[in-house]
Amino acid sequence: MQSDAIQEGRRRWQARYDAARTREADFTTLSGDPVEPVYGPRPGDAYEGFERIGWPGEYPFTRGLYPTGYRGRTWTIRQFAGFGNAQQTNERYKMILKAGGGGLSVAFDMPTLMGRDSDDPRSLGEVGHCGVAIDSATDMDALFDGIPLGDVTTSMTISGPAVPIFCMYLVAAERQGVDPGVLNGTLQTDIFKEYIAQKEWLFQPEPHLRLIGDLMEYCAGRIPAYKPLSVSGYHIREAGSTAAQELAYTLADGFGYVELGLSRGLDVDVFAPGLSFFFDAHVDFFEEIAKFRAARRIWARWMRDVYGARTEKAQWLRFHTQTAGVSLTAQQPYNNVVRTAVEALAAVLGGTNSLHTNALDETLALPSERAAEIALRTQQVLMEETGVGNVADPLGGSWYVEQLTDRIEADAEKIFERIRERGAQARPEGHEIGPITSGILRGIEDGWFTGEIAESAFRYQRALEKGEKNIVGVNVHEHSVTGELEILRVSHEVERDQVRTLAERRSARDDAKVRAALAGMLDAARSGANMIEPMLDAARAEATLGEICGALRDEWGVYTEPPGF
Repeated sequence: MQSDAIQEGRRRWQARYDAARTREADFTTLSGDPVEPVYGPRPGDAYEGFERIGWPGEYPFTRGLYPTGYRGRTWTIRQFAGFGNAQQTNERYKMILKAGGGGLSVAFDMPTLMGRDSDDPRSLGEVGHCGVAIDSATDMDALFDGIPLGDVTTSMTISGPAVPIFCMYLVAAERQGVDPGVLNGTLQTDIFKEYIAQKEWLFQPEPHLRLIGDLMEYCAGRIPAYKPLSVSGYHIREAGSTAAQELAYTLADGFGYVELGLSRGLDVDVFAPGLSFFFDAHVDFFEEIAKFRAARRIWARWMRDVYGARTEKAQWLRFHTQTAGVSLTAQQPYNNVVRTAVEALAAVLGGTNSLHTNALDETLALPSERAAEIALRTQQVLMEETGVGNVADPLGGSWYVEQLTDRIEADAEKIFERIRERGAQARPEGHEIGPITSGILRGIEDGWFTGEIAESAFRYQRALEKGEKNIVGVNVHEHSVTGELEILRVSHEVERDQVRTLAERRSARDDAKVRAALAGMLDAARSGANMIEPMLDAARAEATLGEICGALRDEWGVYTEPPGF
């Protein structure tokens, strides 16, 4: 790129930076030397391909979405938490907020994730153990008791039963006297990644997509700040994918949801800003930074050139990051503090919009209060002490990082082409379904995604066993003086109390009202009407999650994964 074009870009960036609001902070080094908000080629220098790097806040957003970087606003500290019953998790949330957390992120237990009530026989032994148990809107009331939902952003990590859980959340806001239209936060909802990696689905893909489309329509029209769909690569990476596979499969899923919105007649410039993303930050420091930079660039180009997005916000890829759970080890668990810090730093240098840091004991149990505080303080040390937020994209222009960014982008584009080819082979003539969506559905149906991830996981495991890859405390430097940790254990009393409370709640409600609400929901399912309002009526009547999901299972059937060998 010629030097005059580069300097014209710098002038554009400077004008936008000067017009933006910056935080009151000391943007100097520890020694007191001032630092610039961004760095680039020196005046008079040419840089081949610089248009692919660019300036912060400018297409293709490789260097970040905002001209100010973190000088305008730091990333949101959003710690993922949930265990036991709603009251116990509420206490943990208040601790996180008091300690400086900027947003809440809800972890649900396995029965809730699978759309089952706590008294379902298949829930036995699982209630409250990997997250909080939510059976009805009253549990959601307790979960956010004393936490004004209009004043905090709330992320909920759930996909299969995401829509009824969201309806219970809206009902909790109504009961607090909060206008649901002002709510801000994120609902995961991403069903594609469940079929690809995490395996927590309820129905066939098509009914799930129908519910997601209804939710996108509802939020675009009524809750403009809320992001109803967080496309998740985290679970794809945790299942064993490479960085390029995580990126490509995740963005392809995002393209599929864009095609879903367009098929509903929605304006891409209206609904696309309601999509957000959720990535893994693994331990390969530079590869992760490159992955995040490539993600923004790919998404912006596809949204503009393929799907016709005209506004910057519709081209933005906003993402949350969680440090890699799969990188943590039960052996020498204090090493996990170091791993988490490195991964969190990579996420910040890659420009994440919000961040969760895992606790050192999460390979053994849910985080203890002490471990959760260390995880939170890890982010706060990065934010307050290191100066990493003073400069936007500080590694931009690094020969290594730019080469990695280009390589990951190229690898992802090859995967997109394979998905499109598979879609072209499977797409029925005259069927109104997008080419990426068709390819994703084909890859789910024939097990292509799971096979590709399994092969990547196998290669990595084989490298570990051969000593070609090392994990400290596992296959190298194994001697340790570390004793056993005190870990959080969820009492079985939680399950007994939850089941008893649920029975009392059922006996106190108006069953006729519940039956009528569920019937209205099924009428909407059969007629093709938007299902959010009927589902809200069911939540208001205290229909349980299991009753809502069970009625839809009976109507739509269940999904069985194809066998793989």
